[in-house]
Amino acid sequence: MAIDERTLIETVFAPLAAGAPGAFGLRDDAALLACSAHKDHIVTLDTLVEGVHFRKTDPPRTIAKKALRLNISDLTAKGAEPFAWFLSLALPAATTHGWVREFAAGLAEDQALYGLALHGGDTVVSPLGVVISVTMVGRCPAGTSVRRCGARSGDLVYVSGTIGDGALGLLTQSEEGEAAGLKGLSAAEAQVLGERYLLPNPPVKLAGPIRAHAHAAMDISDGLVNDLGLLCTASGVGARVDIDAVPLSKLARRALAADPFRLTDILAGGDDYEMLAAVRPGEAGAFEKAAANAVVAVSRIGVFAGEAHEVRFFDAGGETVNLPRSTFLHF
Repeated sequence: MAIDERTLIETVFAPLAAGAPGAFGLRDDAALLACSAHKDHIVTLDTLVEGVHFRKTDPPRTIAKKALRLNISDLTAKGAEPFAWFLSLALPAATTHGWVREFAAGLAEDQALYGLALHGGDTVVSPLGVVISVTMVGRCPAGTSVRRCGARSGDLVYVSGTIGDGALGLLTQSEEGEAAGLKGLSAAEAQVLGERYLLPNPPVKLAGPIRAHAHAAMDISDGLVNDLGLLCTASGVGARVDIDAVPLSKLARRALAADPFRLTDILAGGDDYEMLAAVRPGEAGAFEKAAANAVVAVSRIGVFAGEAHEVRFFDAGGETVNLPRSTFLHF
């Protein structure tokens, strides 16, 4: 790199800590996070690796924003609002100053959007590609955080936004997408889905409604089929889902109409970063109203019921649809 670590911290990253007194301008060995008896602090961490989670040719701004938003998505599912974050960044020696500047610009834009401040981190040289690790801290009123293990029989299955755009967008980035495209969609429409994959938009304003009305919640990062299964396993309950009730974007519906085999990609593919919640049955209306007030679309797609761990999807005729509970495996 054209600049040393100290210069990198002082000129590129210290400005991101300007709004955090406890970050001490990134001039100390640790940060101070003030705690309150009335607030719980929720901590999450995600790591992104070049060649696994993003391509070398992806825009640095987009990579930076995705690194933040994956963590924001986790905190939203816990009913927490993010406020502080830490960055561990491993860069190849040949990384240019311009790349780092663009990366930091993306961080700054999302800091302003989500009300965050950098509180510290570390930078090292990577012998291979870029590795980004973000630790993020959120807070919520004491005792109100939501775990994935609280769903009960009779709770209603809700999701936010639309499902499947991220998985379809990934196909536009792969060799399959480049070779065959997506049936039923123009190149411009496929690009829209690709952007949904590259830059998710977690519904951060849903944190409050989740706190108030959900027994359990998690974000949908590894596909609706898989993540609903994980929530059911953690809660010791089953679930029944009406496939026709699962919200799809217009583009996803067109892709599905052109190629029905895309149903598996849509429901099991992942990269949605929407919310999955077990809402108390008597509070469905209140949850929907709170979500509407937060300008977040939510849809009831099923109910938690049946034997523990059993997740069943049904078509319009009431027939069971077998879907693979598959997900990306690191090892």
